[in-house]
Amino acid sequence: MTGMRTALRALTTAAAAAALLVGVAVSPAPAQAPDRPVKAPEGFVALRAVDPTIIQEMRYTTAHTFLGERVDGYRQPVCILTRPAAQALHRAQQRLLRQGYSLKVYDCYRPQRAVDHFVRWAKDLDDQSMKGEFYPRVDKSRLFEDGYIAEKSGHSRGSTVDLTLVRLPALPTGPYRPGEKLTPCFAPKGERFPDNSVDMGTGYDCFDTLSHTDDLRIQGVQRANRQFLKRTLAEVGFVNLPEEWWHFTHKPELFPDTYFDFPVDRRAVAGR
Repeated sequence: MTGMRTALRALTTAAAAAALLVGVAVSPAPAQAPDRPVKAPEGFVALRAVDPTIIQEMRYTTAHTFLGERVDGYRQPVCILTRPAAQALHRAQQRLLRQGYSLKVYDCYRPQRAVDHFVRWAKDLDDQSMKGEFYPRVDKSRLFEDGYIAEKSGHSRGSTVDLTLVRLPALPTGPYRPGEKLTPCFAPKGERFPDNSVDMGTGYDCFDTLSHTDDLRIQGVQRANRQFLKRTLAEVGFVNLPEEWWHFTHKPELFPDTYFDFPVDRRAVAGR
């Protein structure tokens, strides 16, 4: 009997193993989906395909941001915009080149996942690593209340761009080295982070009322530069956000009610 029980147990174990093998064969574990880029909807283009002369310094693909790191959704340093907005920038650029200037874009289309990253950062009050440059006089707990951070951004609709003016011939922008000493974004141009743009009175993404386009404390050449940029873009259909001298939206927007989330990636607009 002992020998028979042993044989039965062996048969049972072998059958269970065979069933397991069969199960594995007919029900394989699902393969992990590759991280494919999401194609942008028709109507979006790469700015470089419309105007390769516009300088692109896509800040959110770098660590030189108010977060102190690359922003979610920015896979490659490429400016993506709706076609009407890109074509309007091309018209503005043609006028500026004749006067010895070029546009330089800092940010264009912004995926919703990037905005979500901003929101998470703003809620983390312990992370103050970039305060010394980007918001020296603003308490981080007030970023939502003061309007510097919001859960939605017009950039995600594709017709909004952050940009400045560069006097030609363009000099290179100085490199940012993580951990370097930070200087307030409203310091004199020769002291704040080196940027090859004309002097606008503050740096880009400066969370301060001095960034308001028509702030009366900004005078002289700085004010003239802001008004020159604003006037040039208004002539081709862009409207300035009064709180940010660098922020412009082309009107009418191609997608006025849709917030997109495809990544900033050349493949998203390949062939356009």
